[in-house]
Amino acid sequence: MKVALVIEEYDPSRGGVEQWTYQFARQLTNWGHDIHVVARRFGNCFDHDIERHYVPTTATRLGFASAAAEKLRNMRIDVVHDTGAGWRAHVLQPHGGSRTAAFRQNLLLLPRWARPLKEQACRWLPRYREFDQLVSRQYANDGRLILAISKMVAHDLQRWHGVSRERIRIVYNGVDTVRFSPLHRERHREQTRQAHGIGTHETLLLIVAHNLALKGVPTLLRSVAALAREGAPLRLIVAGGKRVGPYRRMAGRLGVGDRVEFIGAVSDPVPFYAAADLYVQPTLYDPCSLVALEALASGLPVVTSRYNGAGELIKEGEHGYVIGDPLDERELADAIRPLLNQDRRELMSAAARKLALSHTFERNCREILSVYQEVSQLRRRAA
Repeated sequence: MKVALVIEEYDPSRGGVEQWTYQFARQLTNWGHDIHVVARRFGNCFDHDIERHYVPTTATRLGFASAAAEKLRNMRIDVVHDTGAGWRAHVLQPHGGSRTAAFRQNLLLLPRWARPLKEQACRWLPRYREFDQLVSRQYANDGRLILAISKMVAHDLQRWHGVSRERIRIVYNGVDTVRFSPLHRERHREQTRQAHGIGTHETLLLIVAHNLALKGVPTLLRSVAALAREGAPLRLIVAGGKRVGPYRRMAGRLGVGDRVEFIGAVSDPVPFYAAADLYVQPTLYDPCSLVALEALASGLPVVTSRYNGAGELIKEGEHGYVIGDPLDERELADAIRPLLNQDRRELMSAAARKLALSHTFERNCREILSVYQEVSQLRRRAA
């Protein structure tokens, strides 16, 4: 099958959708499919068996979408799969979920009085008007199928964008269970913990995120402070984030500056999954967190919020816990507290790994290929 993947940047070093797209392209190529990538920038990845189609750099997202559509117009492709950047596609998979739902969740970070002002102002800002124009074309009812990466995203697409349920196919993200595995603990755990001054008696919490506010780091810091006041021997490593100064100062004000370490972006999170005892991400919005799946595959219990599509896979008390309010530090502390018990963590570790093994990256790819087959059948019937 000849497949075109549309993404703004094809660069696995960026993580997230960029890394997923790279891995997906490699997997489909290994299975014998003819893969073409349409993007404005390509990272340092030497996959010579993938055809690259450069889109000129544009000033706006609409510009990219239009240029990509023009590029695709002259290509003979069986299936065009867009990851959320353009509008010309047979399959649209918005990895970022619903822009409207994400925007509304972001509003919760503001004081209550400021939310309606922000909402009103954004109606006139060019950036948000551009989003609206892009989204209206992406979800136009022109026969394309929509891949939602969680039930939460499927619901949001129906609620905020008027996408009919009949057009949506739910395919959860998958994880590389070889790269992310409890087997790496033997190699990395002790060395990484010693490098960061983590005692053998201390429970290490981990979060890996770029947008620290949206992923719930302030709530997490307040929860760590509350548990520390109870005498809990715990530490927290925050990996990622560009401007960590305000969060570091917040940790200091809360009296846990010596318990929290901000290590910035990491090229390989595997040693930190190996060193950690549990993964905590009280996110305000995450369509289906890849890092949560990586943590589960690494044998870590996961504490997240109901606004994380990956939380739909977690059974309470078996793989971790899912909180209702990502801004409630008491609810988060209550979810973390049972996991300070080593025996309970070890039971959950095996269950977490088993859950990840049922959501492998290979399974993810095969489920998407089945959607491609459905698209091909629909196109043949319409011809």
